[in-house]
Amino acid sequence: MFKNANNKIIARNISEVLTLAVMVMFLVPLFLVLINAAKTNNEIISAPLSLPTDWSVLIKNITTIWNNPNLRYSQALVNSFVITTFSLVGITIFSAMAAWVLLRTKTKLSTAILMLFIAAMVIPFQVVMFPLVKWFGIFQSITGIQMLRSYTGIIIAYIGFGSSLSIFMFHGFMKSIPHEIEEAAYVDGCGKFKTFFLIVLPILKPIYVTILILNGIWIWNDFLLPMLVLGKGTPVQTLPLAVNNFAGAFLVSWDLMMTAILMALVPIIVFFLAAQKHIIKGMVEGSVK
Repeated sequence: MFKNANNKIIARNISEVLTLAVMVMFLVPLFLVLINAAKTNNEIISAPLSLPTDWSVLIKNITTIWNNPNLRYSQALVNSFVITTFSLVGITIFSAMAAWVLLRTKTKLSTAILMLFIAAMVIPFQVVMFPLVKWFGIFQSITGIQMLRSYTGIIIAYIGFGSSLSIFMFHGFMKSIPHEIEEAAYVDGCGKFKTFFLIVLPILKPIYVTILILNGIWIWNDFLLPMLVLGKGTPVQTLPLAVNNFAGAFLVSWDLMMTAILMALVPIIVFFLAAQKHIIKGMVEGSVK
């Protein structure tokens, strides 16, 4: 009995040490970015691991980046916010409605469509990235709708790539919603539109917030898809693209580079910390039910 108790204590201590090690491994890069953003370029080159001697250098670096007309960092921040916001609205609304219809429509066609969405989750992005750009160009030439180098194309692309996982998660969560609630809404005179938005959608709040957070972090930090659809040197630039352009413009200015990375990370870190509890809550409720 005592031997089993000791083994459990040892196993718990080992798991705690491993958890601490993983946490440190993930926090060290962020810590290095923070301390080096508050240094001059010479200080970074001479002592990259030391703490900064004057934290006011960080404010100076932020001001330099923000006021540089060639970088358009403030515009990149607005672009990232607009693209992320409209993409999330499209992903969540479309995915929730699609999952609801696929769940409540008991046909072989609805099952086949759901399987297609699930299968799309395992297709690597690298397989479709060049065909995507090609078809965007063809569609643009036929219809005249600006798909490349525009908000429209990148938002549609994010909605398409983000819908598969979102539909899968919504579909699993909706199985816990009793169909009798929707039938009662129909009896009270609600159509399908009102039933979904007034009855079903509020119940989806835990998984809805989870999907918002997961897709929001992905879209905000994504580099490859904006690089393909938006390109370099165009007015519509996201923060990752702006940081990349910044690296090309100031290849040896590591102080400004670290500050630019820190400025891009802060909004999404604040967003994640403010809503992190909903990720676990949504995942647990969806998986158990």
